[in-house]
Amino acid sequence: MSAYTVTRSAFIPAPPDQVFPHVNSFRRWTAWSPWEDLDPQMERVYSGPDEGSGAQYAWMGNRRAGSGRMEIVESVEPRSIRIRLEFLKPFKSLSPTGFTFEPQAGGTRVTWSLAGDIRGAAKLFAPFMNMDKMVGKDFEKGLARLSQVAAPR
Repeated sequence: MSAYTVTRSAFIPAPPDQVFPHVNSFRRWTAWSPWEDLDPQMERVYSGPDEGSGAQYAWMGNRRAGSGRMEIVESVEPRSIRIRLEFLKPFKSLSPTGFTFEPQAGGTRVTWSLAGDIRGAAKLFAPFMNMDKMVGKDFEKGLARLSQVAAPR
């Protein structure tokens, strides 16, 4: 197995209770997710509660967007959210994902992290894959968009 962890943080000039709801509901992710641009025709299916623990989201997109599903497995308002992220295409993988919301003077430090193992056929490409480089820029873009949505100027 080839383990990976990707983590990015950003300061958002809004209190945690103003930022948290944008992550706690998958229906709100379309406003800030860095992957929304990959496929304008992407199919989305929401199930379970609209927000918090048990909320679920599945997507099926083009080759770039792939397909998969997410479920919020823990939601501690307004401090943290844990998500079970399962990619189905282009490669199957399970990647625990989390967000923390730390109050700071004038706003919130949001940290987004992803962990997992490269397995199966994808493992053949592991020596050439740098998950931090591949996903890190997306996290940075997503956090910048989250800041625009949660703390509009």
